[in-house]
Parts: sequence; structure tokens; C-alpha cells
Amino acid sequence: MRYKGCSFVPIDFEQREAIQEMLPIEIGVIGGSGNYDPTFVENPMELKVHTPYGAPSDHFIIGKVKDRKVAFLARHGRGHVIPPHKINFRANIWGFKALGVTRILSPGACGSLQEDIPVGEFVICDQIFDRTFGRRADTFFEGGVVAHIPFQDPMCPELRNVIIQSCKDLGLKHHSEGTYVCINGPRFSTKAESLFYRKMGFSVVGMTVYPEAILAREAEICFASIAMPTDKDVHGDEPVDIAVILETMRKNIENVRKLIFDVIPKIPKEHSCDCGHALDTSMI
Repeated sequence: MRYKGCSFVPIDFEQREAIQEMLPIEIGVIGGSGNYDPTFVENPMELKVHTPYGAPSDHFIIGKVKDRKVAFLARHGRGHVIPPHKINFRANIWGFKALGVTRILSPGACGSLQEDIPVGEFVICDQIFDRTFGRRADTFFEGGVVAHIPFQDPMCPELRNVIIQSCKDLGLKHHSEGTYVCINGPRFSTKAESLFYRKMGFSVVGMTVYPEAILAREAEICFASIAMPTDKDVHGDEPVDIAVILETMRKNIENVRKLIFDVIPKIPKEHSCDCGHALDTSMI
């Protein structure tokens, strides 16, 4: 089966016709650490997608959420088998684009860097600071055609506003702006690094928002991160503890699902942002 340059194989071949009728998909959700169960998707169908960049992190799960067509992908693979520095970000974004996705919601665990951002509260970041030092493939334009993408505002403002409004409507504690500093991983920061990020005023530290955000922009897909602090990084009194992180995620996962379920039907079908035209003035 093919769609817009993408080839894919239904895991259940009896669903071939139903899958064809679902395309194009409108909204993508990337499940982060601890969020691999797309229970908010109605009548889920599973696809193995092939891309020019190799295999995505997992099969795509497609279905509907309140009559909106949605594709879900586990960023680290189900079971968390792919470390952040080994994620095939280009294949993931290409797969979403090929299925027709024009909006991506990206929830993910991270560390809080500031005292006014308690563990368990959401941060709807508006900025990114990249500390991956080019060790990840972060562009689709590697020669032949050159593009310089405007990236001063890395998150889609329209999507961010919808997420913030849903947080308010649901009574979820959140921060409506912040800077996500992205480190390469898989190791956590040294204390010196963590203190530096904190003094710089960064809000949270994580390992996956970059290059997800820039690849989505190159693909002209709206992108917004929902950062979920699970620990105080190493600037706090206690070292980062995986057991504590997993327990925090377990407690907060229902809030994540509620938020995603509430956000999806509120996303405008018509775009008021410029994300879908990022290449108009970027090509050389």
C-alpha cells in the first residue's frame, strides 16, 4: 500500500480498506517516556511504515479521537527500547508527513531546572536551546536543494494556545512558556551542567525535542511540546533516580491522556499560523 510517497503494511490485513478510508491523517501524537499506550484512540489500526530514512521508532497506530483522525507513535518504541540519541527522528517525522499529518503534539518527560516548576506540572515551552552538538541528523536538506528554515519561534503558536487553554479548562497546573534545553543523552547532566542551565534561566532539560521540532518545521507540520517534569535534575538535593522518575510518570500519565484527549478536538481545522508555509521563503 502507498500514500504520498509512503509505503506501509497493515499489521491486520483485514483492515486494509478501513485504513485507506482513514487517509489522510490530520493530527500526530508522539508518545514519550511512559506514554506508550494510545488508549485515547478509538478503533485503533496498526501500520508498519517504510521511509527513505529507514524504520520509524515503532508501528504507527491510527484511529479517531472525537471524530478527528489521529496517528500515534511511541518515540522510544513500545517498551522503551530506543535511547534518545539513537531515535530515527527523520523517519518518524517523514512517516507522519507521508500519512498526511499537519499537526504534531509531542508530550515527553524532562527534568525541572527551576524552583517555581514543581515536579508533575506541565510546561508548554515556547523556546528550545540545542545542546546536542550536531550528533543527530537534523535536516532533510543535505544537498541538491538547500533550505534555511526560519526557526526563531520553534513551537507552533496556534497549537500552544490550544494546549494552554485545555490546561486551564481541565484545571491542570501548568506554565504557559519556558525554554527546553535539549541534551544528547542518554546520560543525565553533570551537576555543573545542570547548575549552568539553571543559571541561564532555562526551564526544563530533556533529550528529544530537538531535532523533532526542526524536522517538523522543515516538513511544514505544526509542532508543540508538552514537557512533563519528573525530577529536579541534579541541581536539587537528590541525584536523578530512575525509580522516582517512573513513579512520577505513573502518577501523571492520566493527566497527560486527559490533556491530549481534550486538546485534539479543539485544534482548528483551518490554520492561522505560518508553519505550513515554512518553505515558501526558505529554498535556495
